[in-house]
Amino acid sequence: MTSELPEMRASDAERERIAEVLREAVAEGRLQMEEFEQRLDVAYKARTHGELEPLVRDLPASGGAPVAPVAGDRPRTGSMARWSDRVGRPATSRGAFAFWGGFARRGHWTVGRVFTAFAMWGGGEIDLREASFEDGEVVVRCFAIMGGIQVTVPPELNVEVRGIGIMGGFGERAKDDGVPAPDAPRVRITGLALMGGVGVEHKRSKAEKQRLRNAERPRLEKGDGDR
Repeated sequence: MTSELPEMRASDAERERIAEVLREAVAEGRLQMEEFEQRLDVAYKARTHGELEPLVRDLPASGGAPVAPVAGDRPRTGSMARWSDRVGRPATSRGAFAFWGGFARRGHWTVGRVFTAFAMWGGGEIDLREASFEDGEVVVRCFAIMGGIQVTVPPELNVEVRGIGIMGGFGERAKDDGVPAPDAPRVRITGLALMGGVGVEHKRSKAEKQRLRNAERPRLEKGDGDR
């Protein structure tokens, strides 16, 4: 008598990847809003790969390749990976759109060589702290009209902000200490904020902060023992 192996559980990153494909599909007109909302709801409630796969079986990824959740080994991403490991990957997203709503690009995703974000009477979040990059030179274009877009970057990323604010703000705020790494991608953030706002914040992820604390603890304990 044979027993079936339990189906592989889906991770948060895999659910977010499927959600990203669905957002791209509705932006391109492949899905109607009602069907998009139904599939998105199922995606975030999915517990296994078998529940995720049918949601994108009839949709292409960016670049036209079929999409399916990837089980097993996952490439290292985020600030704990070497920058060389995060550059040159196929883009998973080249744009985002929000009208009377919102969008989010965060976690493990790959930024296209040119990424365009638009928010009108809505808001958006672009988090590059755990992202990979299609190329070593990336342009992120942000357009906010009576809305807002928040861009969060790791302190080690090479970032140049050149946006225009008209009756609104387009600015950069450095929060966490850090020096841009010479081998990190160069990200140029441009665009327009009209009666809205685009903000760029340098901030470490919680995982990176914890890693730094863990790395610092042995040194501090050794210093206490020397006294």
